[in-house]
Amino acid sequence: MIKIFMPFIVFFKAIYRFIDKIIVTPISRAIYYLSKKLKSNTSHIEKILNRPNILVYLSLVFAVVVFVLVDKKVITLVETEAEVLTNQPVNVLYNKEAYVVEGLVDTVDIILTGRKSDLYLAKQLGDHEVLLDLTDYEASNEPYKVKLTYNQTIDSLDYKIDPSTVTVTIKNKVSSLSGVTYDLLNENKLNSKLSVGDVSLSKSEVVVKGSQDNLDRIATVKALIDLNNGDLKDAGSYDIDNVLLVAYDEKGKMMSNIDIVPSTVTATIELNTYSSSVPIAVKTKGNLATGKAISSITINGSNTHSVDVYGEQSVIDSIKNVPVSIDVSGLGASDSKTYNVTLPKPSGVRYMSDSTAKIVVSFGDEKQRTIEHVLIGAPKNLASGLTVNAKTENDQSVDVVVKGVQSVIDSVSADDIVPYIDLSGYTAGEHEVEVLVENDDPRIEYIVTKKINVVIK
Repeated sequence: MIKIFMPFIVFFKAIYRFIDKIIVTPISRAIYYLSKKLKSNTSHIEKILNRPNILVYLSLVFAVVVFVLVDKKVITLVETEAEVLTNQPVNVLYNKEAYVVEGLVDTVDIILTGRKSDLYLAKQLGDHEVLLDLTDYEASNEPYKVKLTYNQTIDSLDYKIDPSTVTVTIKNKVSSLSGVTYDLLNENKLNSKLSVGDVSLSKSEVVVKGSQDNLDRIATVKALIDLNNGDLKDAGSYDIDNVLLVAYDEKGKMMSNIDIVPSTVTATIELNTYSSSVPIAVKTKGNLATGKAISSITINGSNTHSVDVYGEQSVIDSIKNVPVSIDVSGLGASDSKTYNVTLPKPSGVRYMSDSTAKIVVSFGDEKQRTIEHVLIGAPKNLASGLTVNAKTENDQSVDVVVKGVQSVIDSVSADDIVPYIDLSGYTAGEHEVEVLVENDDPRIEYIVTKKINVVIK
């Protein structure tokens, strides 16, 4: 029997020796030192200390006190540190088919405090689920303040969530139908000689779901067609799948908390390559030197020069020329002036065959001649519902002075001149008006000194 209990006896003796050496003896010395210093009640203290096992009991009480203080973290034996886990996603639990939740946060920060080794382990585990449980909440006009919870993987760490609570409003989810339009994205990435023609979508109507307040704010649902696609190289028909649908309000702001069913559509687009050749029209500004006129204008070595413009047919068909303005102020003393100009791209044009041009303007001596009895053309800007007539036969035609170099003015006839009157702002009655002349040739100047009388009814 003694052999059976011998290991236990040895074990407890070892513990006793350890306690006696580490705790009892130091405490005894400390008490002896204090009693000696106090020099009072010495016999009483010695009497207490001489009781059997009193020091063992005192040591045990001291050990228990130290244990409690450490356990309650009144005494910290290991230095604590803090770690901030930023932008941790929030998992929200609620009935997504029945409710819409407003006021949610997408991410939060988690502040962990504890031992460095525990912090390192927590980061390595990577399981930091932050949960917002709304399964027990119902739709209400009043907001709820709900606490976020954290799935703590290591119990020895303390944590704090920022923000720790969120204020949410839960509303019933309703649905309605909405028409679908489209927007073209990255059209500038498309081949500049191509333009978008017809566009059709696989769905003309979709179901939109959300709170009634949000559905009432929807102005349009658009399919966002991205043309930055390597397959769109040549003219033809293309199907683009998985085109995202997005809801916008009246201010053009993209709306959240709106479910669109289906969420994507297929877009079929027609790519065209439509072009037209239009002339470059040179316009001058400023006055030449006295007695001088323009004798000729050449563009890239030719009297006329055209450029090919590409774009949508409706845009290209409306373009008659590409205008270029040059300043001739005070010129004419020398025989010519050369301009290297950048051709402006008309609005809506995606591509032009030429981007620059060399323009040479030649000068000569100004001459003039008068062409008589040139008939006045149709009036411009006459108010709706009114008619106009010349007051007399003499008011139906004018004499026009033509200025330019001799060779140019000799080629002008009455048929080349289009006089007109501008009736902007004129009302019914008899009026004396100025006669103007249409002119798109910078080599020529037309002058009409006579005014005519008209009757507006």
